[in-house]
Amino acid sequence: MKKSKRHIVCFTTLMMLSALITPTVKAAEGPQPSRQKAATAGTEISTPELKQILVEGKIAVIDVRPEKEYAVSHIPGSINIFETEIDRMNEVCSKASGLVLYCNGPYCGKTIRVADSLSRKGCANIRKYQDGMPVWRAFGNTAETSLSGFQYVFSLDKTAVFIDARTKEEYSAGSAPGAKNLQAGEIDAANDDGRLPYTDHGTRIIVFGNNANQSRQLAEAISHRAYWNSSYLAAAYQDLKQARLW
Repeated sequence: MKKSKRHIVCFTTLMMLSALITPTVKAAEGPQPSRQKAATAGTEISTPELKQILVEGKIAVIDVRPEKEYAVSHIPGSINIFETEIDRMNEVCSKASGLVLYCNGPYCGKTIRVADSLSRKGCANIRKYQDGMPVWRAFGNTAETSLSGFQYVFSLDKTAVFIDARTKEEYSAGSAPGAKNLQAGEIDAANDDGRLPYTDHGTRIIVFGNNANQSRQLAEAISHRAYWNSSYLAAAYQDLKQARLW
């Protein structure tokens, strides 16, 4: 009986210690994303749901980040209205279909704040892509870069890689300084020969070509090789020449 009692005491002590340690471990995990706190206006949607909305093209998808961030990279098909322009967003809000909001991921509070403000204005059927740009890219989806965003990166980001998606003949006749020529079927070779930054997949990559469709196809192929910071120019190579960046 004495031995049995000792076992009971030891077991009870272990349970008490476990209860004390568990909260400490959970606290060490850090704060959870803001979307897991108090309930806010709007309904969260997944990446597949957002992609379907973009394909249908009936609902406005709004990037609520600053204009420069949007210009450098944004979800293709989205429009930019900064988070403080609530009245403008409310005008875009369709009474029947509402709208979709996104920003910089689970910890970005802009989407939540805007959804609450729009709800108070009477905008209904608000959807939030709270995963935002980081998760969009993590799932192998490329981003779009506007002409002004390309100019900004080309002028200031000396680590960025620029990919010319045109033919080798067009590339040889002239291209952006430092740009590398790459075709869709050459991605494996480009990993080995240095045209793609294989040792740093987080390097910013911008693809340009004769038109946005040509650039996007190559950018998507690159993003599927885990180059998550890749995007394509929404304009054409001729637009770059006319902008006189070099």
